Amino acid sequence: MKKILLQKSWVIKAPRQEVYAIMSDFENMPKYFPKVAQSLRILKRDGNHLSIKAKAKTFGRVIAAQMETELRPPLGYVSDNKSALGTSGHEEFLMEEIPEGTRIKYSYAVQLENPVLRVLGGFLIGQYALRFWEHAVIDKLKEMLEK
Repeated sequence: MKKILLQKSWVIKAPRQEVYAIMSDFENMPKYFPKVAQSLRILKRDGNHLSIKAKAKTFGRVIAAQMETELRPPLGYVSDNKSALGTSGHEEFLMEEIPEGTRIKYSYAVQLENPVLRVLGGFLIGQYALRFWEHAVIDKLKEMLEK
């Protein structure tokens, strides 16, 4: 199955520790980022490994998802995700300190397992998903942290 690779980087004018504090607080994601998260509940925590049950929002729908996430303090996190919609993916949200603040390097390799989804979903994900995520997450981070 073909994967769709989404990648982009952004700069937030805030210390990495502040960005990390928000982005690693999974249970509060719905409060911070209501356009992409309805609920997240940590089912199991083993050190920096989290098993998370989520209800994510995407393309106007709420979708159940399971996340196996590894926190990498203070650099960010990596997560292997599966959704009830028939997608799976490997997500990386990693940061580095730069003079201007924090550079975020984001990537998400999405695999569409449902054959029907591959036709329409591949186009939608490729064209719109990263722009929507930028608006719903990165712009919100800037609003919360840049002073």
